[in-house]
Amino acid sequence: MRALVLGLGNALMSDDAFGSRAVEALLARYRFPENVGVVDGGTLGLDLLPRLEGLDRLLIVDAIEMQAPPGSVFRLQGEEVPRAFAGKLSVHQMGLQDLLAVAELRGHLPAELVVWGAQPGSIEVGLELTPAVAEALERVVDEIAEELRAMGVELEEAA
Repeated sequence: MRALVLGLGNALMSDDAFGSRAVEALLARYRFPENVGVVDGGTLGLDLLPRLEGLDRLLIVDAIEMQAPPGSVFRLQGEEVPRAFAGKLSVHQMGLQDLLAVAELRGHLPAELVVWGAQPGSIEVGLELTPAVAEALERVVDEIAEELRAMGVELEEAA
């Protein structure tokens, strides 16, 4: 089983950095086995396509616009993901939609797709997450670690 945790976000735009910050936290806390990648995709869009080849499971972490209170956490899976893209889901919607569509056309869309995210409070220029989203970050990082363990991934605590 090959899996990838892909964080998306712009580190200069406050809560938009949610996915990138989640990946930073995961890499700081854990060592991952060779078959599990953890990547800060930033705002790369289609440049990430080669990273999806040969995956069984893709976990995307991003700021998600769900018209909910800031810091609300969401986990979307399978059929929920494409339906959610019918509306405005991700702050990186166009890049992410394009990436998933091209991956599917090329036969590289992983069998299992999960999107973890939090409702942003601010996507204005800034280097810090808002307090509600920073709190959500801790929860999402813990939930992703638990999800990976449930998949049989052995996580080592980082020294």
